Amino acid sequence: MPFLLSFHRFAATLLAALIAAPVIAADDFSPAERALFMTRHFDGMKPPVTLHYAYSQSGPLSEPFSDKVEIRLQAKSDGACCGASTTFLSGVRKLSLPEVEAAEGNPAVLYFLEREVREMSRVTKGQSSYFRKRIRMAIYQGAKIEDIPAVYKGKPITAQQIAIEPYLDDPLRARFEKYAPKRYVFTMSSAVPGGLVAMRSSVAGEDPAGAPLLLDEMILDGAAIAAPRKP
Repeated sequence: MPFLLSFHRFAATLLAALIAAPVIAADDFSPAERALFMTRHFDGMKPPVTLHYAYSQSGPLSEPFSDKVEIRLQAKSDGACCGASTTFLSGVRKLSLPEVEAAEGNPAVLYFLEREVREMSRVTKGQSSYFRKRIRMAIYQGAKIEDIPAVYKGKPITAQQIAIEPYLDDPLRARFEKYAPKRYVFTMSSAVPGGLVAMRSSVAGEDPAGAPLLLDEMILDGAAIAAPRKP
């Protein structure tokens, strides 16, 4: 599926299990794939700079916590943007990730999804490869996209919301029924550094208007000039 081809944009060695689908025609990418993985999210940025995201998990199906994610951008050897290194959560939850020598799209999107895949595997005892397949299929052919108003640093911006529900029509959903309603929402905007405003995954309760049973959310907290690396 096209979802996998985009991973080559960020790191040839990253999440190798996700690069298992057959190569497809270059014009066979869905609008959601283009927005999430094929847009040059770092265009116009001048490294060194660090993107800061606040990460939180809540709900009765989880162990609530708050943490952070950092995407550190450095100039490439030719001075262009950007090489990227990442700190994704901390302690026992930390996701170890390689540096990306030439990041065009924001790898935070992929890292959030990789954590999701691992968590689904952990709580359901299912295969990670199965959940990867369901997510990439949903992005390829089942995503709902709409333009929405959003706010960043107190200022109104225009954003694009992309939503998927990978497991609603899953033929095996009875094996993980508690998590079958899980919904993923990506909020993207060229008006914010790195292009990613927020990502969330949630499992609604019996009352859709009430608090979700599970909510993972990663929200852009800002960008700061980073100290240059020591030689």
